[in-house]
Amino acid sequence: MGSGHGHTHAGARHRWRLAVAFGLVAAFFVVELVAGLLSGSLALLSDAGHMAADVVALGAALVATSIATRPDTTGRRTYGSYRAEVLASGFTVLLMLGVSAYVVVEAVRRAGTAIEVSSGPMLVVGAVGLLVNLVCLGLLRGGAQESINVRGAYLEVVADAAGSVGVLAAGVLVALTGASWWDTAVAVAIGAFVAVRALVLGREVLAVLGQHAPHDVDLAAVVRDLERVPGVAEVHDLHAWTLTSGMNVATAHLVVCVGAEPQAVLAAAQATLREGHGMEHATLQVEAHPARECHAATW
Repeated sequence: MGSGHGHTHAGARHRWRLAVAFGLVAAFFVVELVAGLLSGSLALLSDAGHMAADVVALGAALVATSIATRPDTTGRRTYGSYRAEVLASGFTVLLMLGVSAYVVVEAVRRAGTAIEVSSGPMLVVGAVGLLVNLVCLGLLRGGAQESINVRGAYLEVVADAAGSVGVLAAGVLVALTGASWWDTAVAVAIGAFVAVRALVLGREVLAVLGQHAPHDVDLAAVVRDLERVPGVAEVHDLHAWTLTSGMNVATAHLVVCVGAEPQAVLAAAQATLREGHGMEHATLQVEAHPARECHAATW
């Protein structure tokens, strides 16, 4: 069986948002990196490192949406390449954690060392960065609820926006007090915030890769609705998981009553899953009543 599904997955619909955000973030990353090196600001450099992770993450997300839409020419990817988007999100998580670790290590290295920090570039670049991030947030918000791929990019930009606010705060504090340790303290705070957001996204990625039931699907309600289908006596071996964002799939065994028409039961059950629970791809097996348990599988 090939993978020629006719679904339009959520990531593909919002690919243009990723492309525009990628261009904006890539341009600003160069500006922030140069400013961080010239000013000696760890806050700027840590935020630039996070921007670099954003550039890679957004680029990976764009590549993943392209891969996900490719037809399978091998005949072996029976579910297509939709999981590429989830893997890209996992890559984003690793990048975010890497940036956080770098900031903490650099902050420890600077501890007790007098570092000259120029507050002027911090204020200017922080303000420009916040503006860029707000534009990107507006772009990505429309797809963040539908696609885990876009949500990963959205959370990256949320962390960036917080980083820009932190850079502004550090610039103000350094300018007012003359104490460069404010720069290091804010950098560590940015790193911690990025790490927390990474763990939240990582949990979602692991749930998809672990084939957990979709968070928005009530399995008890699915069983209840299937048992209400005319001709169904019992439902067992129900499995539901997420292929990629916006594409939930399921399998189940339906025990039909004596005299029921199997094809009619199948059609009604598939309509129930599709219309009531958003599962367009369901593989259902019909069994005669009384039910004979499936002993072939040992798990």
